[in-house]
Amino acid sequence: MIPVKILAVRYLANAAPGLAQSLGAPKGYPSLGLLTTDSDDATYIALDEATKAADVKVCYGRSFYAGAANASTPNAGEVIGVLAGPTPGAVRSGMEAAIGALERVGFDEVCGVPYLAHTVSSVGSFLAKEAGVREGTALAYLIAPPLESLYAMDAALKASDVKLCKLYAPPSETNFGGGLLSGTQSACDAACAAFAEAVADVARMPR
Repeated sequence: MIPVKILAVRYLANAAPGLAQSLGAPKGYPSLGLLTTDSDDATYIALDEATKAADVKVCYGRSFYAGAANASTPNAGEVIGVLAGPTPGAVRSGMEAAIGALERVGFDEVCGVPYLAHTVSSVGSFLAKEAGVREGTALAYLIAPPLESLYAMDAALKASDVKLCKLYAPPSETNFGGGLLSGTQSACDAACAAFAEAVADVARMPR
């Protein structure tokens, strides 16, 4: 697994109301936690973990253009995520859960080609909204470079009884592609395995 680098973390115990509102923080959630890392999709999975561990919402999350290798400043990386909570303690608890998840989630690599094939066994509020599913649903989170992502997505969808909830058609901000598939945990695991195998197939023999 390619380790995720946590670049910057900051807390706003009582954010300026205009800022909190503009970032999408719900009413009654004035405390914010800000995070940047060098891996956007791993961070989105980690932020979702935060919503299951504490009374927090992911009010803002955006990937940066081109990817971490081309980050514009030392602490920008590839993504920014913002957690909103009713208290500073809730936000810190959520952020700690997210940081802990980043030690367990990350991209793999085959022949120099990075990819993410990860089963989220029970999604929180953030990924549930992104995929349009109920909280607690299992999701396969699949990401790869442009051609690999489409080729491998087809393999994943054919491998088990899963549904395509969201397609990230390439290019994304970071020039990758992929999607979110829902199903039972075992079906999502099978989809992830098929996706990884298909990415490896392209990586080892592109033509």
